[in-house]
Amino acid sequence: MVGRAVVTGGAGFLGSHLCERLLADGWHVTCVDNLVTGSSHNVAHLRGHKEFESIQHNVSEPLYLEGPVDAVLHFASPASPVDYADHPIATLKVGTLGTHNMLGLARAKDAVFLLASTSEVYGDPLVHPQPETYWGNVNPVGPRAVYDEAKRAAEAFTMAYHRAHHMQTRIVRIFNTFGPRMRINDGRAVPNFLLQALNDPMTVYGDGSQTRSLCYVDDLIDGIVRLLRSDYTQPVNIGTANEVTMLELARQIKELCQSSSEIVFKPLPEDDPRQRRPELTRARQVLGWEPKTSVDLGLSRTIAYFRQHLR
Repeated sequence: MVGRAVVTGGAGFLGSHLCERLLADGWHVTCVDNLVTGSSHNVAHLRGHKEFESIQHNVSEPLYLEGPVDAVLHFASPASPVDYADHPIATLKVGTLGTHNMLGLARAKDAVFLLASTSEVYGDPLVHPQPETYWGNVNPVGPRAVYDEAKRAAEAFTMAYHRAHHMQTRIVRIFNTFGPRMRINDGRAVPNFLLQALNDPMTVYGDGSQTRSLCYVDDLIDGIVRLLRSDYTQPVNIGTANEVTMLELARQIKELCQSSSEIVFKPLPEDDPRQRRPELTRARQVLGWEPKTSVDLGLSRTIAYFRQHLR
């Protein structure tokens, strides 16, 4: 399956890697981004590619494109707590209105629609690890709700269009992912620790016992491409079972950076999930997918990227 793919949020961390992979697979790629949290630098190396085009547009407003479209991959959204605290209404709008608009585009073009959802739909989970059948434990009025509930609504929109209009839809629930092109001031654990290890004391929130499962970006993108090629309509977790505490991650990054930074502790932010690890049976059985990149190798590549961009 190749043709023309529209990638919203295509100048973001994940979106830019996805654009790159789709081009390598023979797609014509239309990157759409309003550059609120994305960066034109992330796709600058693709601009000379004859099958790549870039449009600056906010998909919370309707998007009209000439010509055929074969796939719409909706990745537009602020995606870190820092970003959705800074842009709460825009985060809600792109998850709801933006999803509605992009489903409308996919329907008009008879295209496959793939939604980038998130492990945040599980909230602070009471089930561990989290299978796709778990409905979640989300605070609808907390500070993270603008992202969590927008993504939950986006999934509901996607399934409604699938059922009402018989559209081909896919939903990927993305767990914690890291790699080159993460924003240096992103605010999530890996860029925070990397930046601090190279410059400042390293901040661990709470006692550092809360966990995340870290997947390297190349592995995640491979899982997404496999899902796009499939005909599977239910949500699929993509991530890794390699669960680490935040204190372990801080120490690992400190060692890899050969840093002398002190580790300091601060209060845990409100509604911060205590644990996060995907149940991956569905990804293995439906997509034949497994993560391949070790955390050490992925962190080494990410550290090299950060060093280069902090010069």
